[in-house]
Amino acid sequence: MKSRWILAFAAISGFIFVALGAFGAHGLSNILDMKQMAWLRTGLDYQGLHTLALLALGIAVQFMDNPWFRRSAAFLAVGMLLFSGSLYWLALTSMTIWPYITPLGGFCFLIGWALLLVGALQRNKKV
Repeated sequence: MKSRWILAFAAISGFIFVALGAFGAHGLSNILDMKQMAWLRTGLDYQGLHTLALLALGIAVQFMDNPWFRRSAAFLAVGMLLFSGSLYWLALTSMTIWPYITPLGGFCFLIGWALLLVGALQRNKKV
């Protein structure tokens, strides 16, 4: 991913994070049960954390064009879509396929963080 796409994804994710968090707190808290609200909160927690990580990666890629950082950003973005997205759908619908998608998002998060580690360790080496 190029820096501008990483930053654009982070901006969109941040917007959705704030909007869905506010809507969940004010509009859905009387509609959803405690289990559904917990899924929503968990999705928001992970989305918020990984949005900040993407923002930092987008800035880092502008200053040092590290391919490991770009790959990390791609996996973190996919992880957010799969992990948080599946939890949101699980909370808002009765479709039973979503619990099987959530772990795939978590695995993408792990790969993204591992790639960030590789990029950090390779930083002073020729890539």
